[in-house]
Amino acid sequence: MSLTSALNTAQNIFNNTGTQSSVVSNNISNAGNKDYVRRQAMLTTSLNGAQVVKIDRAQEDALLRQYLKSSSQDSAQQALLSGLGDLKSIMGGNDYETAPSTYLGVFQQKLQAFRTSPGSTVAAQGAITAAQDVANSLNNASSSVQDVRASADKQIATAVDSLNTLLSQFEKANNAVKTATASGADASGALDEREKILKQISQIVGVSTTTRDNNDMVLSTSDGTILFETIPRKVTFKSQDVYNASITGNSVYIDGVALQRGSGSTTTGQGSLQSLLQVRDEIAPNFQKQLDEIARGLVSLFKEQNTAAGPAYVPGLFTWSGGTVDTGATAVAGMAATISVSTRVITSQGGDPMRLRDGGVNVNGVVNNPTHLSGYTTDLDRLYTALGSDIDFDPAAPVVGFDASTGIDSNVSIMEYATNSLGWLEQYRSNATTAAENTSAALSRSDEAYSNETGVNLDEELTLLLDIEQSYKAATKILNAVDEMLKSLLDIAS
Repeated sequence: MSLTSALNTAQNIFNNTGTQSSVVSNNISNAGNKDYVRRQAMLTTSLNGAQVVKIDRAQEDALLRQYLKSSSQDSAQQALLSGLGDLKSIMGGNDYETAPSTYLGVFQQKLQAFRTSPGSTVAAQGAITAAQDVANSLNNASSSVQDVRASADKQIATAVDSLNTLLSQFEKANNAVKTATASGADASGALDEREKILKQISQIVGVSTTTRDNNDMVLSTSDGTILFETIPRKVTFKSQDVYNASITGNSVYIDGVALQRGSGSTTTGQGSLQSLLQVRDEIAPNFQKQLDEIARGLVSLFKEQNTAAGPAYVPGLFTWSGGTVDTGATAVAGMAATISVSTRVITSQGGDPMRLRDGGVNVNGVVNNPTHLSGYTTDLDRLYTALGSDIDFDPAAPVVGFDASTGIDSNVSIMEYATNSLGWLEQYRSNATTAAENTSAALSRSDEAYSNETGVNLDEELTLLLDIEQSYKAATKILNAVDEMLKSLLDIAS
């Protein structure tokens, strides 16, 4: 080997080890960064010796696609579970202290006590107070359900704003990737940034990727709607400030196409947006229908015959803003929000609680005990029996598509219907909890598999650093040998 060749070899080694050291050092400094993909300096050998030809990025497209899918599924399932948790909290938590079924049970007991002592004003007042508690619980539950819908609506608006922002950031990162790739520069940093943004997008909406020339990426939703192609597609949504049982929420539009909501306790949604739509437009409204059906059942059960012109029956103990008795097995939207106890039996408002025993709670209602016999129990017996008798409820009240065996039977007593409503919610939440545990585990496995292939392993990097050090030492020895030889030549020449 000539001295010139030896010097060139040493120089190549120094250049290579310098580049390799820089890459390894960068890997080590980003060992804790989950959005960093490991780099490696790739060497090739030619007549001119070994040299670094490119910086290779440990990219794993198949694992990334699986991670994005798992991320979307878990985000959707967790959002669904959170919404169901909010609905459960309306009922008072694990013991359902504030659930209508709890207050109905107390009312039934108080009505039984009044039957036992029909001449007792205290017993009558106890039954009226219990009835007010039932009405208040339905009012509060209905209001809270609509608050859950309004909260979901606000979260949808926030998610849409975040998605539009992320798509704008994705455009910048994608342009940087294309420019670096086209010019032959190292695109690793831009690819990391684009991938980081892509992961965040996947938590909001399901996303599929297609890569074109120069690493240009196209994004579409899980149902095929284009999300990004050269430029971001506009995601639009108009939020509702206030909700009630009659208000339908607005859709989310991606490139003019309405985003479908998820369905089922193991939601079909991909990303939080579809699950938030599911909570707002399916689960909460159907729970509202169940509350409205309990209210309709109470008004119907405690109705009185009408003594004036008009319908055959008028509201008795329980009334509502509509002031009528609905006889069809169809939920009346918002009835639970306005149900109340007639003021004609409330002492503090000048009423007589004994009207519950005698009849004539409604000003046009029939009075069955006009002489106010203290031992009269016919109406009380009928009302108490009615609470345990089967009536027809709206079969559309349970969530469409939910397993009928765990849904709500449409021909049961009002007591059983109220209890089954809680059972329906709890079963839905239980199934969603199991599914959330599964999606969380799947995401964890996907994350681990992807990190194992693309993340930085400190042991490997430190071992590689030792190898680079040995190469550097070898180059130093070559340089020292050349130096000694040159000194010898100079000595001979002198």
